[in-house]
Amino acid sequence: MHPPLPARAPQAPVVRLESVLVLAGLSLAMAGFAPNFVSLGNFLNILLATSVIGVLAIAATFVLSSAGLDLSMGSVLAVAGVVTGVLCVHLGLPWFVGGAGGILAGMVLGAVNGALIARAGIPAFIVTLGMHSVGRGLALLIADGKPIYGLPGAITFLGQGRLLGVPMPVWIFLALVVIFHLILSRTRFGRYTLVIGDNEMAARVTGIDVATHTIRLYVLSGALAALAGLLFAARVNAADPTAGAGYELSAITAAVIGGTNLFGGRGTVIGTLIGALIMGVLQNGLNLMAVASFYQQVAIGTVLVLAVWLDRIRDRRRV
Repeated sequence: MHPPLPARAPQAPVVRLESVLVLAGLSLAMAGFAPNFVSLGNFLNILLATSVIGVLAIAATFVLSSAGLDLSMGSVLAVAGVVTGVLCVHLGLPWFVGGAGGILAGMVLGAVNGALIARAGIPAFIVTLGMHSVGRGLALLIADGKPIYGLPGAITFLGQGRLLGVPMPVWIFLALVVIFHLILSRTRFGRYTLVIGDNEMAARVTGIDVATHTIRLYVLSGALAALAGLLFAARVNAADPTAGAGYELSAITAAVIGGTNLFGGRGTVIGTLIGALIMGVLQNGLNLMAVASFYQQVAIGTVLVLAVWLDRIRDRRRV
């Protein structure tokens, strides 16, 4: 029998008005300054570029909502990609076995993260920072430091194919947004996640198995990071052990901009979609204006700090 939820379990808003206004304002600004920004092809490019980061941002939404943190998502993405590459290309196994192997590898690394955090009591920042390094090293070891080319056609279709003119990664990302929005907002799993992030002690008092739920959250994060790795490898038709470097920062930024509280208790997957689009529009516009990539990194970091600062101001006004 499941324990009852607290009487005042936190409610996740569907989307923040501020995020929508920022997306609209940024799009108008880019339309004015960036050449060729307003076109159907460029809109699809933004969605395509957002899809991998967006899948990672969904994982970040769940972990952050529980007052956790996962800094290993980029490395797990790379591990999943090279595991899939080794199984399909080097061992000649069917594409679905390779894909399942990559997802399983991500889930195992996520389970290790969750067990160390929930059972051993090590802070999430330390555990996932360590896994960030371990995962990158594993990816390089498995792939012998080189990209693995020649993935099966069924896998590359997931990254390069189109359905009704829309790239497959976009369809997959939007489907995941709908599924995980319903999970976070309508299911007991989602409610437990928000309750634990809002007040872990209260969650324990109501009978929620916080440790087990925390492990499940990191397994979910590992699985979604692995799926993002599969999409990334499919897009470039190569399993690159250096893929995903720094992606965790962009994913966390997208989730926070979308309204997920960096300190737990509040999160929304639809908001994360808006946050990911803000990141996508920002990067796309800067690319069209030929702004150097290192300036883009400065912009992303600045946006993250501003988003957290504005979120804290908003929370203080509510008190």
